[in-house]
Amino acid sequence: MKRVLSVFIIFIVLNSCKSDPKMELDGYVINGTAPGIHNGVRAYLKTVDNQRREIIQDSAIIVDEKFTFKGDIDSPQLWHLTINSLNGGLPILVETKEITISVDPNNLGSSTITGSKTNDALATYLHDVKELSTKRNALFEENKALANSENTSENARIANEIKDINQQLADYPQNFISEHPDNYFSLVLLESLVASPNMDLDEMERKLNAMSTELKSSEYGKRIASQLETKKLQMAQFNALDIGNIAPDFSAPDPDGNLLALSSIRGKVTIIDFWASWCGPCRKENPNVVKVYQKYHDKGLEIINVSLDRPGHKDRWLKAIKDDNLTWHHVSNLNYFNDPIAKLYHINAIPATYILDESGTIVAKNLRGAALDAKIGELLN
Repeated sequence: MKRVLSVFIIFIVLNSCKSDPKMELDGYVINGTAPGIHNGVRAYLKTVDNQRREIIQDSAIIVDEKFTFKGDIDSPQLWHLTINSLNGGLPILVETKEITISVDPNNLGSSTITGSKTNDALATYLHDVKELSTKRNALFEENKALANSENTSENARIANEIKDINQQLADYPQNFISEHPDNYFSLVLLESLVASPNMDLDEMERKLNAMSTELKSSEYGKRIASQLETKKLQMAQFNALDIGNIAPDFSAPDPDGNLLALSSIRGKVTIIDFWASWCGPCRKENPNVVKVYQKYHDKGLEIINVSLDRPGHKDRWLKAIKDDNLTWHHVSNLNYFNDPIAKLYHINAIPATYILDESGTIVAKNLRGAALDAKIGELLN
């Protein structure tokens, strides 16, 4: 849980930095005081890109223990302040306000930001998360001290308190959004939640809809709405591939260049096998698939291989078919993992297989070796 929390905070502090479409805003002014910092030391406002590389958005030189950032900004964005002579960084929501930073030279992260309700909310959030984390760490230490104790009731108490704090930390982002529906920082939090795996997207949509009209109608709010719509569509497509659903139909060129559709070759049982000539595990599994095909083809088994060979590698694809004695149906767009069928079936690794019954319903996925033979036998014997 501690690692998840750390990743989540880093995501919020460093990754919510994408530019929004233009809004009618004038820019930002950030005045800072830096006691004890020498003249000529540079201060920076930075973001981090998707490859975790720092991007300098603005810089200023400290003179007489003061510095100023001025610039244009399309909409509020979460950046972080660094100063060359100090360790760490300070998250700050840069917006079209005059903001003041009082630098703590002993701990940049403890510096004070004034003049912005958005940054007040950010500070509150980080303070509360830190407070809960500190309590949990103290419980971990207490639990360590009881490692050899036979006081099971005390161990149980500590375990329950840790579990309770973990739940509070997990719930806090959504609770914070609900309690601050008119603060721009809630949009930053919401975007990080939408990007998280296994998140209830319907609940995220309700959170967005409960926000103030100003936030929802902002370019940032519209962007999050679009992200939600895209992710919900992706999830719907992914869930459509669950066992018990009808497999999506597709068509692609066969080795002769003719379009071949899944629906046109379906048997009593059909295996959709995603592979490629360059895929070692696929080629290693092929002899087993050949045995299964020879054993059950006369009973109604059909196989269609979808090759993810690279562009220009048709000769390698055809050679692999011949060399491995794959005497069933084959299609390929020769477009690697950009193949539209691979995208339709959310294939990000091969080999990958789907087993369909005679109605085209998915009855099993990703079976190999003896498990594949057993399943086909179960369906056809």
